[in-house]
Amino acid sequence: MKTLYTATAIAEGGRSGHVSVDDGPIDLDLSVPKSMGGDGGDGTNPEQLFGSAYAACFGGAIQAIADKKKIELDEISVTAHISFNKDDDGGFLLSAVLDAYLPGVDQETGEDLINSAHEICPFSKATRDNIDVELNLLMDE
Repeated sequence: MKTLYTATAIAEGGRSGHVSVDDGPIDLDLSVPKSMGGDGGDGTNPEQLFGSAYAACFGGAIQAIADKKKIELDEISVTAHISFNKDDDGGFLLSAVLDAYLPGVDQETGEDLINSAHEICPFSKATRDNIDVELNLLMDE
């Protein structure tokens, strides 16, 4: 393995605190959603940050696969739905649903692209066999 980049993030104060990075523009307050017993303040939360990162990374993986297969894609979008769940042991775990919209491709090509992207995306690799991840291809009606 050869490291190409290392991101360093600092979190202070837990879920109601603050996050920042040492080499970029992320400098955000955190808030706990009301549905989780928090104040629902204006800050972001770990699930939103994880979802944003996963959606961006997965979209990049789709584009990389399309480029490799010489498939021209129009503007693609990936929406990540990250759920914070209580498990049967009283602990907590995440689950993810990724909705990929790939206009201009047929269903077979689209499914091949998202399944192949799921194999190479670093976030998919990190979550594999750890959390439930559902992949959905959104098609034009």
